[in-house]
Amino acid sequence: MFKQFVSRMITGATILTTACAAMATSPITISAQEEGDTVRIGSLYELSGAVAAYGQTQSKAIAMAVEEINEAGGIDGKQVEIVEFDTKSDDTEAAVLATRLASQENVSVIIGPATTSQMQAAIPIVNEFEVPLIAPSVTNTDIVFDDAGNVHPFAYRTSWPNSFQGAGIGKFAYENLNAAKTVVIYDNSSDYGVGLYDNFQENYEGEIVSVETVQPSDSDFSAIVTNLMAQEFDSIVILAFYQTAGPLVKQIREMGFEQPIVGSNGFGNDIIYELALPENMNDVYYASLYPILEDDEFVQKYQEKFGSDPDMFAALAYDTVYMVKQAIEQAGSTDPIAVNEALENLGSFEGITGSFIFDENHNPTKNVVSMIEIQDAEETGVHEVVFD
Repeated sequence: MFKQFVSRMITGATILTTACAAMATSPITISAQEEGDTVRIGSLYELSGAVAAYGQTQSKAIAMAVEEINEAGGIDGKQVEIVEFDTKSDDTEAAVLATRLASQENVSVIIGPATTSQMQAAIPIVNEFEVPLIAPSVTNTDIVFDDAGNVHPFAYRTSWPNSFQGAGIGKFAYENLNAAKTVVIYDNSSDYGVGLYDNFQENYEGEIVSVETVQPSDSDFSAIVTNLMAQEFDSIVILAFYQTAGPLVKQIREMGFEQPIVGSNGFGNDIIYELALPENMNDVYYASLYPILEDDEFVQKYQEKFGSDPDMFAALAYDTVYMVKQAIEQAGSTDPIAVNEALENLGSFEGITGSFIFDENHNPTKNVVSMIEIQDAEETGVHEVVFD
């Protein structure tokens, strides 16, 4: 049995101006990482605000991994210290705090944030101060590239990009659910939703009979549901975060639509059950980077420590800490530039979410999209969509 669980670009110039203005009364000294008795890892997450549910689980997983590493002797004999800041789900705050971590806090690497716009806010900062940043859950396809198409030298992710996720959702709907016709509803206010839709429509082999758009501030979807009544379709694809997807699923099901609902990894948080109501979470499928199994050792340790269930993003954050450990040990140094070089040449990493290496674009090489099946508010299975 499976346990239930689960934007826009700010220009570099604007970010740097805002961050520097925020620190104008507090001069800083920029220096290279000094070797000390501890390894300092920055944690930059949305711990409050609109998308806090994503950041909170990852923060807990990072703390759990660091505790395990310290109990086992640390990294090269040094204890690991987490320097954590809450971005409050605000892009400007993310830029200011990324600047503080990269320039003042003497960290070797920064883990986080959880969402696309927050990572976009932080990237110009880490490039400027040459401190690597690894985002466990950001899926925007183009986020690793600058405007000229060059790879950001100090930005990485451990989740697959939307181009891969969107293709997987399209393949699953058409081949596994035999959905020859589908409706697509996506969040057009975020790079996350727009990117997913673009990649879905490029890879879905069936017919998209209707396209509807939503925004996070929306709560009444009666117009969308009414439009669906005039359509014939085999599935409903929703590409949005849980706070939008939950109420949308609720209203679709309450209007009597029984077609399978296929969602993106934004469904991956327990709060969606509260928003959709359990009785409506039936014949629902969503993309996941890590199936949460009840008998999984990571899941059991997380539950015991925090009294709650992890989500797929927590598993990715947990893996990211151990990947940082491997990079620092490979570098033989805690200097951020040396750690960055080690990340680029890391070789194979074996984690709980699978094995991968970083490609030339700082994306992990993964070839499986797991689609979690939900029946009667219970996660009853995992369908693997495999690409050659």
